[in-house]
Amino acid sequence: MSAGKKDTEGKDAPDLAWEPPAGSWASSAARRRNMQAIRSRDTKPERLVRSLLHAEGLRYRVAAKPLPGLRRTADIVFRPAKLAVFIDGCYWHGCPEHYVSPKTNPGYWSDKVARNMARDRDTDEQLKEAGWTVLRFWEHDPAEDCAVKIAATVSRLRKAKP
Repeated sequence: MSAGKKDTEGKDAPDLAWEPPAGSWASSAARRRNMQAIRSRDTKPERLVRSLLHAEGLRYRVAAKPLPGLRRTADIVFRPAKLAVFIDGCYWHGCPEHYVSPKTNPGYWSDKVARNMARDRDTDEQLKEAGWTVLRFWEHDPAEDCAVKIAATVSRLRKAKP
């Protein structure tokens, strides 16, 4: 624990003189905290879909690399069936229905989302070339619809295996 200033409850008081490190994307301490709180896994849409799949008796890997050499993770992976499932956030992956460019630093964030979208397409291509099936859903898609499509795809892929 730091020996800095304490608030009225004896907890460390926030450093009001905080400045972002050189080259940091964080424009303020509050923005930095906000960005660090964003989950990269176990989001509510993912948990809902996984719960429905588990109730159907399906077992899978969570936040796993489908391919050992590919530095990317899928939200849900069925290795024997070679199925990778991604549940993409509307903001971070550029949903055509819900993405709105931010008012603060729009150039940076729009470029970031464009890079994410390009990486998503590259991931899809690499997995397909390796013989995987890729399913992508938006966070706003009904979890029940996603689970039905995933379960049907797993069933089809398992039957197709020799």
